Amino acid sequence: MSPAPNPTARTAIAVSPLALAAQAKWAFSTRRVRQDRASQLLADLAQACPGDLVLGRIVRIGFQKRLQLASGRPADLYTGDLVVMACGARYAPDQFEGLAELDADEVDILAAGGVLGRMRERNAKVAAPTRVAPLGLLADAAGKLINVGDHALPPLQAPAGMTVIGVVGASMNSGKTTASASLAHGLQRAGFEVAAIKATGTGAFGDYNSFVDSGARFVGDFTDVGMVSTYNEPLERIEAGLDTLLAHAAAAGCEIAVVELADGVLQQETAALLRRPVVRNHFAGLMFAAPDALAAVGGCAVLNAIGLEAFALTGTLSLSPLGVHEAEAATGLRVLGRDELLDPAHASALLAGLRAPAFKAAA
Repeated sequence: MSPAPNPTARTAIAVSPLALAAQAKWAFSTRRVRQDRASQLLADLAQACPGDLVLGRIVRIGFQKRLQLASGRPADLYTGDLVVMACGARYAPDQFEGLAELDADEVDILAAGGVLGRMRERNAKVAAPTRVAPLGLLADAAGKLINVGDHALPPLQAPAGMTVIGVVGASMNSGKTTASASLAHGLQRAGFEVAAIKATGTGAFGDYNSFVDSGARFVGDFTDVGMVSTYNEPLERIEAGLDTLLAHAAAAGCEIAVVELADGVLQQETAALLRRPVVRNHFAGLMFAAPDALAAVGGCAVLNAIGLEAFALTGTLSLSPLGVHEAEAATGLRVLGRDELLDPAHASALLAGLRAPAFKAAA
């Protein structure tokens, strides 16, 4: 009696790459790619660059038990599943830090939005990542590797006259996305045409879907401008991506943009971007999201050291009345909770304050 087949074995591919890709679960990171472009499977993984699409098979379930699909829903993962994800890096102190490198035998899922690479560091609170056996890099009929960057929005110059509100924070999970989506919703309820944009981070649909649910007229993130992750990307590319997102928001009729920068103000790309004149000059003002009063004080000090000042605090700090009292007393800034940001009257007053000549002169 012959042994049962091993669903994870790296055997020769007996069907076409197009047929295999059609069976696969395509991750959120690939959402702008036309799936029918996949015609060839190239075996040389060493040539992979960030954004290249990888066809692989799940060999061991770890931390990521579900994959965020291009369709916008999560899918349970099973050993033996075929998946299509993008090669990329990740910076996430609460989970993994990893590089856009592919090993021929197995690679790590660095993010459930569909980022594959080599894990370098792991937070001790989380399990090891789910492992994938790469079958190859997807290419089109001409043999050109399929990269998410080839499906990006056309590059444009940032518009003049748009009011841009930046949201930065102390760390990941400090409440930046909740604050950004809440403010976008409050402004939308007040009658403004609003864009909600995530300029940096790692491809995933949680924040993107939150922005869509806010009612923002235009929603975009760095994946729309060709980056599966902004970690280790050139600052010029991230800056140009933000310009393009703002330009497309303006073309969609938006007069205001709420822009979130991922992770904390000490993260290398975030820290560097906030020092770049072109980026910082976009912002009419910055809200700072913090988990507690001490993080708020420290974050404001970091901003002040590079010549920036938050106009308000927000984040999970706002859930604690005592924390709010401490932060407001120590910084002199008001803490804005979700309910205030959602309220159209409060959102309108905040916007009016940012547009006031006295505020602009002080900034």
